[in-house]
Formats: sequence, structure tokens, C-alpha cells
Amino acid sequence: MISLFAALLLAVSLVSLGVGAIPTGPAQVAAALGHAAGLVDGNPATDNLARIITQIRLPRLLLGILVGMGLAMAGAVMQALFRNPMADPGLLGVSSGAALGAVATIVLGVSLAPALFAFAGDWLLPSTAFAGGLVSLGLVYRLARVNYRTDIPTMLLAGVAVNAITGALIGLLSYVASDTELRDLIFWSLGSLEITDWWRLALTAAIVLPGCALMLPHAAALNANLLGENEARHLGHDIESVKLRLILLVALVVGVLVAVSGVIGFVGLLVPHLLRLMTGPDHRLLLPTTGLFGATLLVLADMVARTAVAPAEIPIGIITAVLGGPFFLWLLVRHRRRQAA
Repeated sequence: MISLFAALLLAVSLVSLGVGAIPTGPAQVAAALGHAAGLVDGNPATDNLARIITQIRLPRLLLGILVGMGLAMAGAVMQALFRNPMADPGLLGVSSGAALGAVATIVLGVSLAPALFAFAGDWLLPSTAFAGGLVSLGLVYRLARVNYRTDIPTMLLAGVAVNAITGALIGLLSYVASDTELRDLIFWSLGSLEITDWWRLALTAAIVLPGCALMLPHAAALNANLLGENEARHLGHDIESVKLRLILLVALVVGVLVAVSGVIGFVGLLVPHLLRLMTGPDHRLLLPTTGLFGATLLVLADMVARTAVAPAEIPIGIITAVLGGPFFLWLLVRHRRRQAA
């Protein structure tokens, strides 16, 4: 099953490298990649195509894989921790906190801290977004600590409250933003995979890939947690330690991804639930397949985003919302019918 999803991701990735303003066949993509690696002699046409693929399409593809994998696996972990298929990474307030940090930088950064803005340059926005996500997580986690234990229902309510507060502050900043700032704000808040900075991509991969890998050894504990926290303890799992580690991993992965790609919704909700229907609830299989399918889905969504109205680009958050919104409604109807049965 895992190899099947890996093959699907590879096939979609190869197609993605050939899709764009200049359509490219598989043979041309292979020749361009070989030329970029110094394995194949080229000509001016091959040189231009190699630059397009290696400087524009390949970084975007790799970022899409990282974002899809990270958000999907974080969503699967959150649904297991909350024992609720409608949970997603946004419940912890990380996404909204990161969005507030980015919006504050876009609207107030130059006027309040021009020296810092000039010094940090393009790194200031992702840095403040990540810091905003950590602050929101810290607040939610502190509110959820009851008698030296992390109370999941309290964490859920605290996350809802923090999301409401950060949403109000984002609305206030949007109200005072200029037209130019508002356009940047809207585009960033709806998500984008546009990236040409290989150093930033490498730093993102260096955090997200280990973060996702560290979620995998907790599969057995997540399976036990589905039975209830007391049952998980009786089965020998230190569930408090597991919750703390997984919450920090989810916050780290989601915070970094929101910082580099903006807010991309519904991936963490849609993909884990679909894979649970296909593979079952065993997280030893669910977590890796969720990561692979999440990456595949986001690469497909990005292809639609950059080709549907070419040469313009639709924010990828709109594409995922169009897919996820109806699916979420279907979940609600399905849940209601189960309760009525």
C-alpha cells in the first residue's frame, strides 16, 4: 500500500514538472534534469528549459510535497489525539497565530521596525509567522494544563478562543492596511507555493522531514489512545508524554509550513479522513500513507492553481477549500445520519 502511494506521488511529480506556461514532455523534463545535473550535453533550448525546471518548477514541487505531507500527517495526529475525525492542525491555534504574525509584519513591519525589516529582508515574514504560531501554541497549551495534565477538551476550547482572538486582530490589521498591503495580505493568507530560494527550501525540509519522521514511532500509542486515555495507560503508554511530544511536533511542522507557504486549509482534515476510510485506523499504515497522499493531493492542487487561469495564478488555498468544503459538509451529514440511526 505504501509503495503504491509512493509510486502515485512520483508519477504526479513528473507530470507537475512538465506543466506550466511552456508545456514539457517527460523526455524533455528528463533531458533538462540530466543537463542541470551535468549528465547530458545541452543546447540553448535545453539550457533555458533546465533553468525553468530547476529554478521555478522543481523548488515549487518540492515545497508542495513538504507542505502536503506535513499538514496531512499533522492532521492525522490531531484526529487521533482528539479522537475526532473533524479535528485538524488549526485547532491548536498555530495556523492563526502564524497568520497574525505574518499579517502584522506586512502591515506594520516597515513603519515600526524599518531597521529590522532592512536587516532581515525576505526572512522577516517567515520568522514572525513562525514566532506567532509558537506564541499561540504556548498560550493554548498553558490554558489546557490542569493538575499537571493536558486536558484535551480544554485544549480544544482554548484553541477555538485563540483562533477567534487572532482572527479579530487579523481583521483589524486588514482594515488599516493599504491597498498594496491588502493584496499581499490576501494572497499570503490564501496560501502559495511560489518559492525560488533553495536555502529556505532546504531549511524547511530540515525541520519538516525529521518532524514527520518522529511522528511515526508514536503510531502504537495513537492506536491505544483511540480506545481512551485510561485504556492507553493500562496498555503501558505514557500518554501525557506522548501528547506533549506530538503537540510540539505538530506545532513545529505546521508553524514552519505556514511561515513559508501561508495558510492552506482543509489538507489536514480531508486527507487523513479519506485514508482512514481506505486503509483503516491503524496508524502504523495510516501515518505514512497520509503523508504520501497529502503530498500528491497538494501537488495536483498546485497544478490546477497555476494553470486554470494562466498566466495568472489562483491561490492554492482556494483550490483546497473548494475540495475540502464539500467534503467537510459530507462528513457532517454522515455523522448526523449515524447519530440518527
